[in-house]
Amino acid sequence: MKHKILLLLVSMLSCTVFSFAQKIISEGTIVYTISIQTGNNKPQMADALDGATTTVYLKGGLSRTDMVSSLGNESTIYNAQTGEAVILKEYSSQKLMITLTKDNWIAKNKNYEGVTFTIGTDTKVIAGHNCKKATAKLEDGSTIIVYYTPDLALINKEYDQTFKNLSGLPMEYEFQSGPLKFKYVVTRLDFSPVPIAKFDFPRSGYRVMTYDDNQKSK
Repeated sequence: MKHKILLLLVSMLSCTVFSFAQKIISEGTIVYTISIQTGNNKPQMADALDGATTTVYLKGGLSRTDMVSSLGNESTIYNAQTGEAVILKEYSSQKLMITLTKDNWIAKNKNYEGVTFTIGTDTKVIAGHNCKKATAKLEDGSTIIVYYTPDLALINKEYDQTFKNLSGLPMEYEFQSGPLKFKYVVTRLDFSPVPIAKFDFPRSGYRVMTYDDNQKSK
């Protein structure tokens, strides 16, 4: 009996230590650098995305993700409280804003519903943080390999539905899309306050289209 009580106390202590060790992030900026493997020695359109960056801005339930490449810029601004979002696309001289309702956002991320993670034994250090390997399995059967740090956790779990069920911050992840392999690696973390204006939906300067209309045009 004493042995069981001792084991229980040790287990509780371990959980307590972990909870104190994990830093909860309510706002900040995360920068990923993107690399792409095309599997082809000949120049490909996808090569233009190699070296692009994705910057995630977080503030409470607000998020903004900016992807910048030599082809142009694309941003997603999402309000987790209302469920509404906009996607901004700027390529050449074209500026398009796609508006999403709460139901649109759910439909857009349907493939990530119920995503599960299997934690592996591999580890590595990324941007000064100890990371664990995990494999995500999606609804369509595809997988994503991710290295995450359990030292950091985000209050806003809705900013990227891919990692909603991950118990830490994704520091590196890769996935296959057809013949292309995409890899994202964190190159900068900054937990300074982010201006609220960063999450404002634009009121002008863009051609506006609803998510449903955009889907039909495809």
